[in-house]
Amino acid sequence: MTSPAAYAPPSTDAWRPPRGGATRLARPRVSELPTIARLRDFMPDDGVRSWILTGIVTLVAFVIRIIGIGYPSYLIFDETYYAKDAYSLLHYGYERQWPDPMETTNKAFVNGDYSYLQDGPSFVVHPPLGKWLIAIGEQLFGVNSFGWRFMPCVFGALLVLMTIRLARRVSRSTMVGVLAGILLTFDGLAFTMSRIALLDIFQAFYIVAAVAAVVADRDWFRNRLADGLTRAGASDLGGGLGPLVLWRPWRWVAGAMFGCSIAVKWNSIYVLAVFGLLSVLWDVGARRLAGADFRSWLALLYDGIPAFVAMVLGAAVVYVVSWTGWFATSGGWDRDWGAQNPDSSLVRAFGPDIASWLWYHKEIYDFHTGDFINHATHPYNAHPAGWLLMLRPIGIDAVNGIKNGTDGCEVASGDCLRVISGMGTPLLWWFAALALIVACVWWLAGRDWRFGVPVLGVASTWLPWVWQGVTTTRPLFFFYAITIVPFTVIGLAMVLGLMLGRARGPGRRRAAIVAGLVVALVVLDFGYMYPVLTDMLLPYNDWLTRMWLHSWI
Repeated sequence: MTSPAAYAPPSTDAWRPPRGGATRLARPRVSELPTIARLRDFMPDDGVRSWILTGIVTLVAFVIRIIGIGYPSYLIFDETYYAKDAYSLLHYGYERQWPDPMETTNKAFVNGDYSYLQDGPSFVVHPPLGKWLIAIGEQLFGVNSFGWRFMPCVFGALLVLMTIRLARRVSRSTMVGVLAGILLTFDGLAFTMSRIALLDIFQAFYIVAAVAAVVADRDWFRNRLADGLTRAGASDLGGGLGPLVLWRPWRWVAGAMFGCSIAVKWNSIYVLAVFGLLSVLWDVGARRLAGADFRSWLALLYDGIPAFVAMVLGAAVVYVVSWTGWFATSGGWDRDWGAQNPDSSLVRAFGPDIASWLWYHKEIYDFHTGDFINHATHPYNAHPAGWLLMLRPIGIDAVNGIKNGTDGCEVASGDCLRVISGMGTPLLWWFAALALIVACVWWLAGRDWRFGVPVLGVASTWLPWVWQGVTTTRPLFFFYAITIVPFTVIGLAMVLGLMLGRARGPGRRRAAIVAGLVVALVVLDFGYMYPVLTDMLLPYNDWLTRMWLHSWI
């Protein structure tokens, strides 16, 4: 492996990286560069080309996801909640109750019969933003399988785009960014979650967008410090703390994106906590590099308070705004709780509307932590400790026992089936798990901040679930791991880039062959698994050959 310095050099006025960030010239060690040059960590200067490549990969991702997206035409898996809630939000502003039996109401809903929708509110345990996004597709294309799956498909492709841009910025390499996008394009879980009307694909996009904004803010602030030193004609801060920068636009973007992700699912708050703290620690490091010495730790307050306002309070504002439909109508769950409990301390402190909203949140929290969910069971319960190795995928939809001569089934013996499995591309997940170990070592032992981004991205989206798996008995499902995948593919792409090293470095050709083989194997593996991701007709034995682990059955 090459050294961290060889992977992505900083730029100076006298030395600039070639297009795309590939290294072709010898350069000084990072520690030998002037302070201003070290602050101005370079980005590849192939902006137009990088966007063209990003667009091509994103378009490929969208096309392979949109093909056949309307099949099957009925509600599958948890679409029974979210597609119907989206319809209710679109027409009434809040989620109304669909009664049991679910099979009856689902069939009527698919056939355009909405008479089963009751006047009373439904107790919904996730914020409304994801369902509003699904509702956009229903408004554009009608209340049908294509309509309620369209926006997940759009956001699935946008997730690929955002992953490319984040990987490029972190790695300082367009090639690494495109590699990450290709890998995500051909991941089975990202593919499947882009083709069903669930909330998690929206959450994944907003998380990656928020992290990308945090990393962009790091670069923006360091360049701002460098600009200040250049204007002052100084080589460093000389022991001073440096300027207080209140307006940092990328932090406000990060706050908005974190607010959107939390407005889809609450557990995004862990990512906000980790990257909010990391952002302030990056400020400490930037001020120390600029010459603030021990005073750099004052940045915990100097920069930390504005960061809290922009990222945490900004996220809170966006989150509250996402509940506009609930506030603007009178029929939502617990909407009249404040009026019915005028003596409550919540009502006296916040008024009936806000108090009702806060009480609703308490009930949602109680649901997620209470006895009901902790005593629930599910055949696809998957302990999060095994997610990175994909030990227990989830079945999304299945039609078993299709007899010979039925539905196109033609086999000499046995039956056929159709399944949609929520599973990643196996080789990709296993390569990425190995790369994550390398990334941890390179971040901690190699002291390369860039590898900390995918590592902390995985940690903040995965370890909270591991903790729940240890401390609770509630069922947990593999498809939640969609928020982890962008960071694991970024880690794998960065390790491949690390292995490639200099453009004309020793062993480059052999490393390129290995990297190309990894990507080719992932694409071929995705193609092999494609039938079990798309409800294609398969003889039972053909399906069984794709179940490589007994725990997948």
